[in-house]
Amino acid sequence: MYIKTKELEQICCRVKDLAMEVGDFIQKEATEFSSGKIETKGVHNYVSYVDKGAEEKLTEGLSVILPDTGFITEEETTKQITKEYTWIIDPLDGTTNFIHGLPPYSISIALMRENRIILGLVLEVVAHECFYAWESGPAFLNGNEIAVSKTSSINDALIATGFPYSDFERFGPFIDSLMYFMRNTHGVRRLGSAAIDLAYLACGRLDAFWEYSLNPWDVAAGAFIIEQAGGSVSDFSGGSNFLFGKEIVAANALVFDDFLNIVGSFMNRE
Repeated sequence: MYIKTKELEQICCRVKDLAMEVGDFIQKEATEFSSGKIETKGVHNYVSYVDKGAEEKLTEGLSVILPDTGFITEEETTKQITKEYTWIIDPLDGTTNFIHGLPPYSISIALMRENRIILGLVLEVVAHECFYAWESGPAFLNGNEIAVSKTSSINDALIATGFPYSDFERFGPFIDSLMYFMRNTHGVRRLGSAAIDLAYLACGRLDAFWEYSLNPWDVAAGAFIIEQAGGSVSDFSGGSNFLFGKEIVAANALVFDDFLNIVGSFMNRE
């Protein structure tokens, strides 16, 4: 089975409707959510019935939109298996934000053909901002075409990152890189949702992003949207292993090389 570009556009429209429906569920539950409904998956790694319920709704709906597909999902509410076409899903990226009533938090959905992402969608739930793209097409925000920024120097860039909650093995060089960017850019932001960081980069609100210890469901959709919006994405060495390699660098095309070199000089040192 080979899905053509026009079919991908139609699939994306249906995925967008599904994401908006699940986003409404998340927001409804947010009004009645309490700390007693939080579960702990690991050190400072939280989940709730909202994450699980949202994921079940997404996997059920996506199975209808495109039958006989595999799933890679954060909460593993369905069988984890890769097929010719595989959905990569984070039902609630920014759970810690959500449980504290603090936006942003998001839904992230990507469709992978074999080892290549061909569709991506990120919904910022609170603001109802839906970022999406499909293979061979542009990137969109709520129906309007978007593009990465035209910032041409690191000194003028606004950069985003995220902090690890349990994996501190590379924290020393990460803090050194953070200090460099705090001193040599317009600033560094930590929003609490990697999917949103990437989506904001795709529409030009941010100029660059780096982080380590992320999972494929955190970055698959957002990284693809950035590429369709004219930006660049890689791992810390400039390679393509950012989806499963737990490290990612992303930026607009004008600052990407410089940004990658700086990140690599810190994060790749012995």
